[in-house]
Amino acid sequence: MTSLTVILSMIPASMGIGAGADTNAPLAVAVIGGMFSSTLLTLVVVPAVYSLVENGLEHIKQWSQKRSETIQESKS
Repeated sequence: MTSLTVILSMIPASMGIGAGADTNAPLAVAVIGGMFSSTLLTLVVVPAVYSLVENGLEHIKQWSQKRSETIQESKS
């Protein structure tokens, strides 16, 4: 919600509306891009990577248990 507010409030500045628009427009575009990318990373990429890592660790754990069982059976 806060990110959306910042992005929407920077739109007039990025379009060159208002006093000092020539100097503030590039800064406004950079702020909009940064807010958009950080929001996307926070809401989409971080949970996806977390899920992949958790599933990977679970697979490694299962593989390790099966391997240790196989080694113990071969020793018997």
